[in-house]
Amino acid sequence: LQFTDMHYSKGNPKSDTTLILIPKMLDAERPDLVIFSGDIVTGSVEGWSDVTKFVIEREIPFAVTLGNHDHENGATREEISHLVTSFPYNVNSLNNMGGRVLNDVLQVYNSKKDLNVAALIYCFDSGAYSTIDGVGGYGWITTEQIDWYKKQSLHYTIQNNFKPLPALAYFHIPLPEYKTAFDDDKNTRFGVRLEDECPSELNSGMFLAMKEMKDVMGTFVGHDHVNDYIVNYYDIALAYGHFSGWTSTYTPKPVINGVRVVLLKEDKREFDTWLHLLDGTTKYKVTYPTDFK
Repeated sequence: LQFTDMHYSKGNPKSDTTLILIPKMLDAERPDLVIFSGDIVTGSVEGWSDVTKFVIEREIPFAVTLGNHDHENGATREEISHLVTSFPYNVNSLNNMGGRVLNDVLQVYNSKKDLNVAALIYCFDSGAYSTIDGVGGYGWITTEQIDWYKKQSLHYTIQNNFKPLPALAYFHIPLPEYKTAFDDDKNTRFGVRLEDECPSELNSGMFLAMKEMKDVMGTFVGHDHVNDYIVNYYDIALAYGHFSGWTSTYTPKPVINGVRVVLLKEDKREFDTWLHLLDGTTKYKVTYPTDFK
């Protein structure tokens, strides 16, 4: 279950509905894992305790990927990474790559007695803003992170008798391929684009790396609050979560916050996904790859 772009600010009434959404979605969906995919706490760092307490109380494992705003209110990305990994049920590691934190590959085990690794969930810190002189815009997944990903993917592929494991990837800032994919009408899509995608101005090659390694089935991001689509691009599903915040930031009109849910299928390169909104409705339930052919 993915929460994204809460922009939670402790003590701000404009964030109150976010604290209603979290427990409601957890109790309705009863997820095995929760991903907070960036721009979660944009007020004081104490807000992290408020948004994570609901998963901790329910003993649900959770992971965090940072967005471009999480570090802008008094705590560095590294300090936030130390904080969230200190919480019970957090499954992140302190994997810092040149200032990019909480990069992880999470193992999903099968339901059989042998408990072999059946799938992988990658988490990446896509940064905040460009760090290259003369290049503006937002951050990207770096070459160091991509090299790390390829090594991890190869390791698990070899371990799985040279067959890539089904995998998902979560990060905050969309890849440039999101816009390319949605702009091409031949690519099957579900959901809406109500604002232009805001990826990095340069393409660092993450999508190509995923195609080369053949494990990632879908990527899940946030960042662009009023987009919630999923689109097929060269057999990888490029998906947004659903805006989980409230009126502390710019919002869809009318404001209906929610989450994206993903259900992996055991022993298959397949998953179901849908949006679940605060008002109880569900939207755009689809199966990858069946509904994208």
